[in-house]
Amino acid sequence: MQLKRVVVTGVGAVTPLGNNVNDYWTNLINGVSGAAPITRFDASKFKTQFACEVKGFNIEEYLDRKEARKMDAFSHYGIAAASQAVLDSGINGDAIDKDRVGVIWASGIGGLDTFLAECSAFAKGDGTPRFNPFFIPKMISDIAAGHISMRFGFRGPNFCVVSACASSTNAMIDAFNYIRLGMADAIVTGGSEAVINEAGVGGFNALHAMSTRNDSPATASRPYDKDRDGFILGEGAAGLILEEYEHAVKRGAKIYAELVGGGMSADAYHMTAPHPEGLGAMNVMNNSLRDAGLTAKDIDYINTHGTSTPLGDVAEVKAIQKVFGEHAYKMNISSTKSMTGHLLGAAGAIEALACVLTVKNDIIPPTINHVTPDPEIDEKLNFTFNTAQKRVVNYALSNTFGFGGHNACVIVKKHK
Repeated sequence: MQLKRVVVTGVGAVTPLGNNVNDYWTNLINGVSGAAPITRFDASKFKTQFACEVKGFNIEEYLDRKEARKMDAFSHYGIAAASQAVLDSGINGDAIDKDRVGVIWASGIGGLDTFLAECSAFAKGDGTPRFNPFFIPKMISDIAAGHISMRFGFRGPNFCVVSACASSTNAMIDAFNYIRLGMADAIVTGGSEAVINEAGVGGFNALHAMSTRNDSPATASRPYDKDRDGFILGEGAAGLILEEYEHAVKRGAKIYAELVGGGMSADAYHMTAPHPEGLGAMNVMNNSLRDAGLTAKDIDYINTHGTSTPLGDVAEVKAIQKVFGEHAYKMNISSTKSMTGHLLGAAGAIEALACVLTVKNDIIPPTINHVTPDPEIDEKLNFTFNTAQKRVVNYALSNTFGFGGHNACVIVKKHK
C-alpha cells in the first residue's frame, strides 16, 4: 500500500528552559543551562543536590485547582504541553473528525511523586490504610494520555508507551505509523516526566548515574568532555501534533516539518549499560535511515542521546562513526541534554522538538560546557561545542536510548 505522508502541525513545551516553545528554543540556541540547586525538597544529604527543574509553572493556567489535585505533576506537564500543541495546530476545530484524532503519549516512570507521597504517609501512620482515592489513577503511566484525550474529546487511538528513556520516541513512531497506515488523521504525541523527588534522585544516585558536581550545577552536564561524571535529572514535557499531510493541507494548517522515518532496536546486552561498541545504537540509526528511504549522506544534524555519562557518550560516538563513515565529519552533532538535563521518558519528545525547530530555522543548538577533550572521542567530529551554529539543515535525526537496551530514533525533514 502507498504510505501517507506525516507532518508536524503543532508544538508545545514545558521544560527546564522555559514553559513554552519560544522560551525553550531561545534558551536552547543561546546555550543556557537549566540546572540549579534542587528546590522541591531538602537535598543536602544526597550525593546530587541539583537538577533541571521546571520553573514558574502554574497548572491553573490550564486546569482548575480541583481537577489539578486529581493528577500527578507528570500529567500536569503533559496536559500543558499538549494543550499548547493543540492550540498551535488548530486541530480542535469544529470541522475535525475527533474519532480520527488520537493521543499516543509516553512516560518512563509516571506518577512517582504520587507514589512516594502515598507510601510515605502510610509508613508514617499507624498501619491503617488511608490512601487517596485518586492514588492509582494519579500514578499510572497511561493516565496522561487519557487526560489529554478527555480534555479535547479525541476518540482515536489512545495509549501510553513505556520504554525508559526511549519512551516518547517510541510514542512518536507509533503515532507516525498509525497515521501513515491511514488509521488516524492526526495524533497528539510526546511525553512527560516529573521525578525530581527523594526517590528519583536517591535511586539514580544509587546507580552512580548522575553528576555530583554540586559546586557548579550549570556546568555539570558536559557531554563528550573528559571530566563528565553523569547526567542531570530533568523534568517537563513536549507535545507534537502529527498529522496526515493532505489532511493538514486541506484545512490550511501551518507545517513545521515532515516526519519521514523511525527506527527501533535492542542492545540485548545489559540492564543499564550501553553495548560498548554501540551495536544497538548503530542498528537503530540504520533502521531509521532505511525506513525513511535515505542514505547516511542525507543527514545534516544528529541530536544525540548524549547523556554526559562516561560509557554512554563513547558508545554513541562509535556508533555514529560506523553508520556515517566519512560523512560523520560533515554533519553537526549536539547534545541538548547539556542544557535541559535528562528528561527520561520525555527526553525524546523535547529533543525531537529541537530537531523540528532546527530544520525550520537552520540553527544547530550547541553542546555546552565543553572544556577538556576526551582522548576516547574523536573531536574532528563537529559536536557544535559551546556555541550554536547556522547551516542549512534538510534532515535531522534524534537518538534516544533507554535502560533495558531500548533504542529509538526519528528523522525529520525540512518542509519546503
